[in-house]
Amino acid sequence: MVDPVRTLKAKEKTIIVDQIRVDQQNLPKKERYGIGELLKTIDLKRPTYYDERKRIINKNDKYADVKVVIKEKGKWRGSYTYGYRRIMPLLEKAGYHMAEATLRRLMNELGVQPAMYNRRKNNHYSSYKGTVGKVADNLLNQTFDATSPFTVLHTDVSQVRLGDSTWAYMSVILDQATKEVLAASVSQSPNKLLIMDTLNQLEDNLPNNFSPIIHSDQGWHYQLEYYREKINSLGLIQSMSRKGNCLDNAPNGKLFLSF
Repeated sequence: MVDPVRTLKAKEKTIIVDQIRVDQQNLPKKERYGIGELLKTIDLKRPTYYDERKRIINKNDKYADVKVVIKEKGKWRGSYTYGYRRIMPLLEKAGYHMAEATLRRLMNELGVQPAMYNRRKNNHYSSYKGTVGKVADNLLNQTFDATSPFTVLHTDVSQVRLGDSTWAYMSVILDQATKEVLAASVSQSPNKLLIMDTLNQLEDNLPNNFSPIIHSDQGWHYQLEYYREKINSLGLIQSMSRKGNCLDNAPNGKLFLSF
């Protein structure tokens, strides 16, 4: 019996390999098939694959114009910084409409990969240092159903990479109901000034006569007296996640992943 894969032309095999690579981009890296494994399975030599890929890209490229726009819109401070979620509305505003999978494929072809606000893959920042102050009760228990603004707020600090490839720390406060970022501050150090600047921004945006819950993890920042005194002065009610449970503060985690 003839193996149908082996009867395919090199161009067809190349298209299949590229589509598999696009389809598995959302998988964890350790679960993806490597290029060598894919080429071996489909019986295609590596030099042939790259030659065919180049021909496909260069021949009658109907995306030639939009690729120029993608490269332009994807840059900030001279580096590729935006992911597909941020590039998509910019393309639509410029009059280009396409499926998410198409945009991701084109970005992959162009080497346009976000460099801003990406978490470190290794040795990422953890603000948990044990019990260094007062740990508040978990008032939410993963109940994220607030529908009114300024009812429940979430705050967190994450390590981020800036457009100039340096690393910094971002502190944000997010409204659970509206998903609006009410305060955000970036610093080269995860210190008191970073946290206080974020709270001061919140103070400017917080309407009178509102006393929302402000939920965080058990990071050392949020256990200390200066933080508790500040949120008390703003009329906020403190809530904390359980130790080591990132799902308890999921709204903030989703925010950082969206950059």
